[in-house]
Amino acid sequence: MRIATDIGGTFTDLVLYNFDSQTGAFKNIQAFKTDTTPPHFEQGILNAIDLTGIDLKEVDFLVHGTTVVINALTERKGAKTGLITTKGFRDVLEIARANRPDLFNFNFVKQPPFVPRYLRLEVEERITYKGEIHQALNQEDVKKAAEIFKEEGVEAVAISCLHAYQNPAHEQKIAALLQELLPNVSIICSHEVNREWREYERTSSTVLSAYVMPITQNYLNNLEEKLGTKGLQSSPHLMQSNGGITTLSDVKKNPITIVESGPASGMLGAAELGKVIGRKNLIVLDIGGTTAKCSLIENGLLKITTNYKIEQSRTQAGYPIQTPVIDIVEIGNGGGSIAWVDAGGKLHVGPKSAGASPGPVAYGKGGKSLTTTDANLFCGRIHPDFFLGGKAKPDTESLQTAFGEMASQLNTDTSEVANGILNTANANMVNALKLISVNKGYDPRDFSLVVIGGGGALHAVFLGEELQIPEIIVPRNAGVFSALGMLLSDFRRDFLRTNVMVMQEENIPILNTILEEMEAHAAEEYQKDNFSGKDIQFQYYADMRYAGQEHYVKVPLQEKITNSASLEILIQAFHKAHQKQYTFELESPVELVNLHLTATIPIQKPIFPKLEKTGDSSEPSIFAESEVDFGKFGKMNAKIIERETLHAGTSLSGPAIIAESATSTVLPKDFELKVDDWGNLIIQKIND
Repeated sequence: MRIATDIGGTFTDLVLYNFDSQTGAFKNIQAFKTDTTPPHFEQGILNAIDLTGIDLKEVDFLVHGTTVVINALTERKGAKTGLITTKGFRDVLEIARANRPDLFNFNFVKQPPFVPRYLRLEVEERITYKGEIHQALNQEDVKKAAEIFKEEGVEAVAISCLHAYQNPAHEQKIAALLQELLPNVSIICSHEVNREWREYERTSSTVLSAYVMPITQNYLNNLEEKLGTKGLQSSPHLMQSNGGITTLSDVKKNPITIVESGPASGMLGAAELGKVIGRKNLIVLDIGGTTAKCSLIENGLLKITTNYKIEQSRTQAGYPIQTPVIDIVEIGNGGGSIAWVDAGGKLHVGPKSAGASPGPVAYGKGGKSLTTTDANLFCGRIHPDFFLGGKAKPDTESLQTAFGEMASQLNTDTSEVANGILNTANANMVNALKLISVNKGYDPRDFSLVVIGGGGALHAVFLGEELQIPEIIVPRNAGVFSALGMLLSDFRRDFLRTNVMVMQEENIPILNTILEEMEAHAAEEYQKDNFSGKDIQFQYYADMRYAGQEHYVKVPLQEKITNSASLEILIQAFHKAHQKQYTFELESPVELVNLHLTATIPIQKPIFPKLEKTGDSSEPSIFAESEVDFGKFGKMNAKIIERETLHAGTSLSGPAIIAESATSTVLPKDFELKVDDWGNLIIQKIND
């Protein structure tokens, strides 16, 4: 028996199934949703497990996605953190980057560093960009810093020395000294977070990892203890931001790797589904209770980036985190996103959320602010019998009152308000989808749109129509698909190393030596968690640029570079990737910036089960009929159909609502739906 749990901003999802190791098939898949329980997030997991009624002694594999890291960062609830850095560089965090997100926006706000200046301390030491020791470490400076940290009650220390990505010797010495002098303080070095250059980004990443280290370690220890008390025999695993899973001990050493733990798994699950059903080019949209996340999959491969930021907006530069993350665009537009009117009378949706408590107005828990969920319910796109999985009836009286108040405020009728909320939310999501497609040189018409999360299928047709995406896919168990995706993940760790060099034949031996060192380091790290080195599979990437450029393009290496011919193949692949992303090529020399190694250990993963074909070509049973406001497609009576009654090969045309416990699929007129062999809903527009 295998379990996956995913903590979201509003709900905690759990997927449970029995795994047939001989056939690789899912058996007895069950999905559960409970309210997320901040600040004691582990309680939501325990509540979900209680709903299953199972004995954890029967579970041999549990994987978990958590928001504990991102919540600690955004809510500023991490540890009191100190920074030790090279003399003369204590203000790197303060100086940051000189660019503004929006050059002409004079409302720009300079965000304060996570470590105040009095806790950013310098030590005498200097390593050159070549990794050579220019000035030895002054250990007395380290001892003085330790005394100050002790007096100030510092709980975590980040160590980030100049050019430590090339030679971490001084960082290692500082860490060893601090561990003796401050035995109860969490300590992390920049080379343990990432061995990639860019002083500000590397220091920021290390500081943020240190900031969340104590709270993450306490959370994971507490979770492991409580799950063990309930009978779990093996240690749980964690979902990382890079789309792979890892051990608790690995995350405790560098918790920033799970900053986007939950969203990554949904994207990976979609990629795996695409391989099964023969769709390799996908745009994936995950609409949850608090946020909407999207990513692009090309030729079956997810995009990985280390240029990730939190809290970036038009008025804030954000905080960079230089750790491998699936390239995800995330916006504050989910089912619980609050609709509000600004001083000029303009309607907005998000980014603030009503959360699980009080939640949307329709929850009847005292919420007064209208949300996207309220608008979908008001328009009839969520049937009252399927509201909150059929476990509760919507508070229609409070809903009517709230829509009436906003209609008066906007001097319009309630129907226009509901459609305005949904149109605004859809416009926000379209912009997010463009950021990961059109803005990066991809035509959405060449992709299928996979929608997951509780809100994905409610908005899919409207978004697909706007972007002219020819096909929409609503997977089985779409409402809990992120949790399901965790059970399709391999163990994965990423290793990056900066070494700027011109891509020419004489540098091939240097390049391969670095790769061999990275492979050896990966094997060593896995062995600490009792994995065998012979099980590791390596994938290589090169971050490359034209000489004189600032930023780079990531290009996969099919194999190690062995001669001038294979080097030329890589260079041509770079030219092609640069042309696609930036629309031009140059004749300048090509440079290597970083080598990126992924080390994965495959686990036996379940296959997506097919639906049994009944041979019945009759229309699916209609649960009810009711008037639905389809926005731009008009108001009309629609069939309400339970998804569980659909079988493989079923086809139907709109207007209809396909209802299930965790989501609803909106099918306006002029659209048709077919159920494929795996139970996915395939939606296309009917050609005139």
